Amino acid sequence: MELKKFENTSALDNTLSAEVSERLSNAIEKHGKASLILSGGRTPMGFFHQLSQQILEWDKVTVTLADERWVDNDHQDSNEKLVRENLLINEAHCAQFLSLKNAADTAVDGEPELEAELSKQGQFTVVILGMGDDGHTASLFPGATALAAGLDLNSGRSCIAVTPTAAPHERISMTLPRLLNTERLIIHISGENKQKVLDQALAGNDVKELPIRSVLQQSQLPVTVYWAS
Repeated sequence: MELKKFENTSALDNTLSAEVSERLSNAIEKHGKASLILSGGRTPMGFFHQLSQQILEWDKVTVTLADERWVDNDHQDSNEKLVRENLLINEAHCAQFLSLKNAADTAVDGEPELEAELSKQGQFTVVILGMGDDGHTASLFPGATALAAGLDLNSGRSCIAVTPTAAPHERISMTLPRLLNTERLIIHISGENKQKVLDQALAGNDVKELPIRSVLQQSQLPVTVYWAS
């Protein structure tokens, strides 16, 4: 694991947006397309705005999410709404967006259609994950019934329905093996509390206690943590 520390979030946002832009551009040049998997929350807002201003062939970029709440895309808690309003603007307005929320009544019912969609995507270009104070990442929550299946590297599954024990809304989450099927893996966090959780995660091995450990301690590909105070 590589840790990149920044004095403030603005410096982090500038550096991260430049790296992601370069990697997307390189993938487009090499493969004719690129993909970017994002996480919601407040932490990436500044990064979204910086990235939206990067000049590249956005019409060849597919953007989606590591997880989503099973709510309509105009709901205030929708990660898709967050991304559309804060990233898919400016230069990035023409990027393609793959919604994790479909017309099914529940996330469980929506799984098959989403599995089919994600299977078409191949290897991702960049995956950017967040981390909660409870050590969850994507919607792989400690204590969730679906956690073991979500972390199973041999499951063959791309996504899984999750009902968090201490957070609202049913969720759909990409599984650990699907998130790791990427050229570049980044964890984006900020603040002293997240530094403490990161330190705790690195000091132990129980992935059920802190699911972020499954990302930090895997040996499939390197992971870089971007952290700002």
